[in-house]
Formats: sequence, C-alpha cells, structure tokens
Amino acid sequence: MSPVLTTSLVPDERKGAYWRDALGQIPVPVSVVPYKEHSFRGRLVTDRIGGLRVATVEADAQQVRRTAAHIKRSPGDFVVVGVQTTGRTVLVQNGHEATAVTNDLFVYRTSSPSLMDHPEPFSLRMVYIPRRMLALTDDELNSVTSRVTATGRGCAAVLRPFILTVVASAHHYVPAASGGLANTLIDLFSTLVAEQMAEKGDGDGRTRNFLVGRVRAFIDQNLSDPTLSPESVAKAHNISVRYLHRLFEDEGVTVSRLIQRRRLEECAHELARRSRTAPTVSAIAQRWGFVNPTHFSRAFRGAYGLSPREWRSIRLQAWREEAPAGAGAQ
Repeated sequence: MSPVLTTSLVPDERKGAYWRDALGQIPVPVSVVPYKEHSFRGRLVTDRIGGLRVATVEADAQQVRRTAAHIKRSPGDFVVVGVQTTGRTVLVQNGHEATAVTNDLFVYRTSSPSLMDHPEPFSLRMVYIPRRMLALTDDELNSVTSRVTATGRGCAAVLRPFILTVVASAHHYVPAASGGLANTLIDLFSTLVAEQMAEKGDGDGRTRNFLVGRVRAFIDQNLSDPTLSPESVAKAHNISVRYLHRLFEDEGVTVSRLIQRRRLEECAHELARRSRTAPTVSAIAQRWGFVNPTHFSRAFRGAYGLSPREWRSIRLQAWREEAPAGAGAQ
C-alpha cells in the first residue's frame, strides 16, 4: 500500500495543525498555512516509480512555502513536475510568477525557495525527478522552471495523461515496469523542455544538438523497422516533420538519407563479417529494414560502387590473403 497522510481521522479542531506539522516532516519539507484551521481537509498519497518520487495531493485552500531553512535541512535537488487536476496553483520562484488551472502542467525546483498559493480547494499529481537523472543544462531547466504549460498540444499533451496514469497506478507496477516507466517519463519531460525552448526562440546550439542527438540515437535503435521514416521519427519525438527537417538543415544530410546511409553501413559491416555460416544477402538486407531486394542492391551499389555480393566477395578474399596460413574462419 502507498503511504497515505490524511486529516479524515483527526478531530476538526486539530486538522489544520496536524496537516501543517505533517508536511513539515516529509522528505521534501515545506511550511503550510491553511486558509482555515478548523475542519481542514487534506490527503497526501506518496509512492515511487523507479528512481522517482510521486505524489497525489487533495486539500483545502492553503499556502505552501519552501524556505532556505527547509533546503538546508533537505538539500536534495528535485525537479518537480505537477499536473493541476482541480483548482488553481499560483507558483512563485526565482522572481517568476505563474498560475496553473485545471489540466495545466507546472515545474519548479526544490533547491530554490518557492511559494505555492492554492486559493481554493485543489488536487495535484506530482512527480519528483532527481536533478542528477536529467541530461539537461541548468539553462535548459531554467527555461521551464516556475512556468506553466497548457497541455492541449505538443509534448505536454502526451506528458499530462502519462503522469496522471503513472501516479495513480504507481503501487501496481512491478520493479521492472516501474523503472521503464520512470525512464519514459524522464524522456518525455526532456523532450518537452527542448520543444519549449525551440518554440520560444530561446534555444541555442545546445538545444538543437540535444534534439539532433536524440533523433540520431532513435534512428540507430530502429534501423530494422521497415516503417522508419521522417514521419515516424517526428511522431516519436512529438515534433512536426517540418521542424524535424529544420533541425537537420545544418547536418549535411536529410533524415531520409541518414536512415538509408545508416542501414547501408550496417549491411556493409555485416557482409564483411567473417563467419562459417554467413546469412544471405537478402536476409541481411531485411534485417536492416530493406524490404525490396532490388532497391537495396541499387542503393548499395550507389553508395559503395559494388553490388552487395561483390562487396562480400572482395572483403572475404582480402581477409583470406591477410590471414596467417592455416587460420580458419571465426
């Protein structure tokens, strides 16, 4: 069972004080000032997803502060991603103020003082990501910290329902699934950061390189998929095909050409491999995403000046001539 903190069993006259004291003792402590002390309603459910902490909060109107004293007591640096499920949150941190309403995403960090004002009954789903688990620069994180994001489009439209589902069901997942979901959530959040920096015009070369690197890695991991294309790559990264092409304008190669080039490189490497039971040329081509043998042979000759069979023959002959006498295939 997930740990649950609730005022439901506390006498009405002590509910506010109980909630205030309890939240001052949690792993990421804060000071709470309820708008009303008597009959205060509050419920906090916490859990873990892989290396992430998650929480569901449902409570009456209150102000929540995290001060320098709290940070000194618990210096761990978490990036908190919240989903406003009901009510409002006014977030103030690092000189920025933003208001989240139902379905909005907001982000803040536990390493800086903050104020969250909830002027009416509210509910939140929250994910605490350790800073060390994010391959993002401080500049990239600062672009979304103390900011609110609407979730009607882009990566936010994917991240919001993912957080809602994962946080609500955290206690059901086995460790292997929990770790995979945590990694997916981190990837989605990182993509959201890159998307927002690009859309706001705040992105510099590091942002572009971050996205290009992710796209290149995705392509390498999916070369065997015959449906791999600019469209599927863009969809996987929650960006438009047009924006994907813009990312590669300075790369000296289009996304389509990059996919084909990487497939041909893997085929050439495998064709030259020394083996007693070498797979057929067509089997190698299919393994790396080529469906049409004729297209593969034409593309291979265009890249290497030889047919796949000629390439294999020449490479194996060269190996035989270089091998010591009596050496066998490995």
